[in-house]
Amino acid sequence: MWTDEQIKGKILHKLTRMGKFEHSHTSIDNLPKGFPKDLRGKVKETIKELKKESILLSKPTSYGEEVSLNVQMKERIVFYINKFLEIE
Repeated sequence: MWTDEQIKGKILHKLTRMGKFEHSHTSIDNLPKGFPKDLRGKVKETIKELKKESILLSKPTSYGEEVSLNVQMKERIVFYINKFLEIE
């Protein structure tokens, strides 16, 4: 079973690989992709937590919400990614 930190790590790892820092955004609907179907609800909750922690920056658009990584939170991002990479 995945812990909250591992789910956060996978989301952040995905955004890092995609290069989604500051001014480069991706749709929030893309983030649950790649997770098992039974975890997708939990992933959506976790995305809200990452926004509250100011790790994810939100940008509303006419076609939906977009998110990017807050580079000022680099230490937390690396912490969560390392938690995810421990299980792989």
